[in-house]
Amino acid sequence: MEHTPNQDNGLLRFLTCGSVDDGKSTLIGRLLYDTKAILADALSAIEKTSKKRGLSAVDLSLLTDGLQAEREQGITIDVAYRYFSTGTRKYIIADAPGHEQYTRNMVTAASTAQLAIIMIDARRGMLTQTRRHSTLAHLLGIPHLVVAINKMDLVGYEQQTFAKIRADYVEFAANLGISTDSLQFIPVSALVGDNIVDRSETMDWYEGPTLLEVLEAAPVAHDASREAFRFPVQYVCRPQASDDPELHDYRGFMGRIESGAIRAGDAVTVLPSGRESRIKAVHLGGEAIASGQAEQSVTLLLEDEVDISRGDMIVKTGQSPEEKKTLNAMLCWLAEAPLSPARSYLIRHTSRTVKAKLAGIAYKLDANTQQQLAATELAMNDIAEVSFRLAQPIFADPYALNRATGAFIVIDESSNNTVGAGMIL
Repeated sequence: MEHTPNQDNGLLRFLTCGSVDDGKSTLIGRLLYDTKAILADALSAIEKTSKKRGLSAVDLSLLTDGLQAEREQGITIDVAYRYFSTGTRKYIIADAPGHEQYTRNMVTAASTAQLAIIMIDARRGMLTQTRRHSTLAHLLGIPHLVVAINKMDLVGYEQQTFAKIRADYVEFAANLGISTDSLQFIPVSALVGDNIVDRSETMDWYEGPTLLEVLEAAPVAHDASREAFRFPVQYVCRPQASDDPELHDYRGFMGRIESGAIRAGDAVTVLPSGRESRIKAVHLGGEAIASGQAEQSVTLLLEDEVDISRGDMIVKTGQSPEEKKTLNAMLCWLAEAPLSPARSYLIRHTSRTVKAKLAGIAYKLDANTQQQLAATELAMNDIAEVSFRLAQPIFADPYALNRATGAFIVIDESSNNTVGAGMIL
């Protein structure tokens, strides 16, 4: 793949997911190894570990399985993040665990991903966890899915095996509502390196791109800078001890721009109060900047004295999200204790936390068959459409329009643990 020397395709966040032993960690290790993104000391360490195990070749999966328990059991437990770059793009990789009991870890990784690599073992075809992870990737709004049919070396590089699994997945994706335009199928061998970075000489029947070529060309479909301006306030900055007289009346509102852009002079509205003002200045690192963009953590100064505190949201006037006193959402339940209508919970949406009670469960989704099942409570790893009644309203967008202001977490009041992750419908 040819690139101009100064080409910059931006940052791509992607994750690998699928069933256990499909080769997710090995695939990432191969990607890092073949792009020469492994430091010498890291390579030396995994070479020594591989020799201790009596392996003739380097076990590349050790690059992502960092926990001792993972290396001892040969499985991925927690999400492992790795960073690398080519001449044209920077990458953040998340390696999600394949065991069903660690599905909740996969939800965490998928929430910020722009592309997902669904791994399938060519010998076993599609499994329950393949369907579950694909369902979650679709629910979490990941725009690009790459289906890597791995271990082709163990099935004699047969084109028929690849074609059958591809047909099975296309049928499943259609039932899920995934467009075939967003799917890319690649036959690979992560162990040998076929079609990962270098094209396979043993699969000349495959004429499509290698995995790296797909990653290099993938558009960053989610451009938060083009969305409506959303600024949840995290902290009100009032310098106390200063010899600078200009800072005596300084009152800045600090937070992260979740979407959109803002500049001095823009008319804004503060939610939930509805008070209006204009932006006096935008500060980044203590210095005034012309405009603030999505994903920047900035301080906003307003022209008027407006009562604002943590949990409020600043938006551009005329672009307010909908006020919600009842939340309808797809919920992934993450806790061992079931979701109960008898209990009250805390819902954290951006920087705002409100009390909530379960109003009802519309259905529980069977990730394997896509059937909608009746349910009165949810167990760990269940996915369901639910509704919550809120003690105070929040201002939120549908998740399909804004992944930052359309998402929330459910918190157990007594333990303060995160027990659920929701996507607003």
